[in-house]
Amino acid sequence: MDTERAERRVIGIMAKMPRAGEVKTRLCPPLSVEEAADLYHAFLLDKIEQVRSLHAASHAIAYAPADGRGFFEGLAPDFALIPQRGNDLGRRLVAGFDQFFADGYAGVLLTDSDTPTLPGAFLEEALHRIASADTDLVLGPSEDGGYYLIGLRVSRPELFEAMPWSTPQVLPETVRRAHALGLRIAWLPSWFDVDTGSDLERLEASLATAAVPRHTRRFFAGRRPWARR
Repeated sequence: MDTERAERRVIGIMAKMPRAGEVKTRLCPPLSVEEAADLYHAFLLDKIEQVRSLHAASHAIAYAPADGRGFFEGLAPDFALIPQRGNDLGRRLVAGFDQFFADGYAGVLLTDSDTPTLPGAFLEEALHRIASADTDLVLGPSEDGGYYLIGLRVSRPELFEAMPWSTPQVLPETVRRAHALGLRIAWLPSWFDVDTGSDLERLEASLATAAVPRHTRRFFAGRRPWARR
């Protein structure tokens, strides 16, 4: 690892403990709440492996709930851990950025844990872009109108306050605010996250390719009866 570069850039996963009834509930049905939690656990394991493979950055998890630290220490003992703080996603993102900038990072990327098939090359590109003096903001757009990754070189809480989270307006409103602030945006390719039954079907259909990582693939191999319910 290039130690100097890694110390100046960090990629953090926004993650929750995979507790039944608290994660991926929009996938129920067709999944049970236990299956949804198991699937999300697989997503987490695969995302951790993907981020760990990025050698030009430090690795971190912003976790929730507050009592989840021990779980994530066991899951990723080599990752820095910070608790998520705030009562909505915007405040949690602001707190995450503020913490990492306070820790001395010059470029901070926060990514979701709901994109198991996201190509690793997209994250590599994000790291390259956030290191550029010509970039203020990196965005990885999700097909549902949000984003799977956001990166900044300085804290910009204005991008997150009073945002209509979980709606298709998140990305366009973020871009509008960024333009108003004069921020230079670097774009990553669009990708899909797994939130709904149709997303789940799309994910399962991709099992024939090499794009589906091993823990997510193992989930489908072991729990296929749900598809026939």
